[in-house]
Amino acid sequence: MEPLIVEINTKRSAYEIFSIFSKEKEMIFFDSSLEHERLSQYSFIAFNPFLTMKYKEGSCVINDQPYICNIFDELNKTIKKYSFINNTNFPFIGGGMGYFSYDLVREMERLPNLSEEIINIPTSYFNFYDTVIIYDHKQRKVFVSALGIQQDKEQSVLDIKNKILNKVSNSTIEKDLAKKVVFNSRFTRESYIETVEKVRQFIKSGDVYITNLTHTFTTKIDQAPLSIYEKLRTINPAPFSAFMQLDGFNILSSSPERFLKITNGHVETRPIKGTRPRGKTVEEDERNKEALILSEKDKSELLMIVDLERNDLSKVCKPHTVKVEGLFELETYATVYHLAATIKGRLDESYTAIDCIKACFPGGSITGTPKIRSMEIIEELEPTQRSIYTGCIGYLGFDGNADMNIVIRTIVEKDGQVYIGVGGGVTWESDCLEEYQETLDKASALFASINQK
Repeated sequence: MEPLIVEINTKRSAYEIFSIFSKEKEMIFFDSSLEHERLSQYSFIAFNPFLTMKYKEGSCVINDQPYICNIFDELNKTIKKYSFINNTNFPFIGGGMGYFSYDLVREMERLPNLSEEIINIPTSYFNFYDTVIIYDHKQRKVFVSALGIQQDKEQSVLDIKNKILNKVSNSTIEKDLAKKVVFNSRFTRESYIETVEKVRQFIKSGDVYITNLTHTFTTKIDQAPLSIYEKLRTINPAPFSAFMQLDGFNILSSSPERFLKITNGHVETRPIKGTRPRGKTVEEDERNKEALILSEKDKSELLMIVDLERNDLSKVCKPHTVKVEGLFELETYATVYHLAATIKGRLDESYTAIDCIKACFPGGSITGTPKIRSMEIIEELEPTQRSIYTGCIGYLGFDGNADMNIVIRTIVEKDGQVYIGVGGGVTWESDCLEEYQETLDKASALFASINQK
């Protein structure tokens, strides 16, 4: 299979191009709304997949036909069927775009099933596209790649080119007048604080060193998800943002965190631990930044997760190739500061990118260490299932490459109801009230995108 890559001579931005195709079937936009030379050079837009794979509780629905299957085996089989060698410089020119929900872990590990499911959506959902629009933020150039699986390559490119060049784009999509809404969680402020203390007692008894505790805010909206996403990407631009218009629900993500990137056998994970809000004044902002940089608690959290991620990568990487290449790196976002680390390795030839994702899933930064005991405690203490929150969103290329985020700073919309998961890592040094406040700091941009007119 020889891909066709064509440059489109246009000055339109990635978002303007996205708005042209925003009403298309099964439209997915992987949006580098915060441009970062190393983390997010490209945005990708795709729609009208030739194959759709939805999975839940051992059952796959592939193009509306149900099957009993293992989702990872099915994905590996599909990637192998359409595999090709990518001789371009683009990281993704065709393949699967979708997500793995956190709750997939219930089928991977022997965990209790105690919490309530409040969002009835597939545990995993991937669309496979043979035509992709690529926006290169570094060069400010637009390309279309076509593989010719669904229809003639030249025709696919021509159809998209004509729309980009001739169609009027809506840079402001369906501007709705937002009505202020109230967000509700099963946890009250007091009960969340009490639950943080329960995690501390598990730490005291030696069960875990750090566990990620989360809760989900919900509310009803009367705005279009596209309108909310336009505000979200402006309020909280992030390198791993996404808008996913799927069958019966929408995902609006502004994630700052990479879970895994696999490129020609080179593997990278970039966990985040440690958060401080941006200050209201220059002085307060500087104080908050310095407090994070100097925080022994936050650095200790990150070190524990780095050790966990090194161990996970070692399961599928060549011996002695897993290295920490960045530690305590300060990252600056519109509403918060974070500390991050970078761990790299070389994938063993006997494993695929999907095998690597399976070995490391879910990410250590949103579970804890030890991972399995942390997930058991999460199941015991969190009243509702996380669904896609703390899972991962990204692409699985037919060339064997992949890039997945960690699903944080994300809104799920279904039937006019929105769901916003937030949380943080709890250690013995945690202050229970501060942990609750941290969840509100993380949710602030998401709340604002819904309540802002």
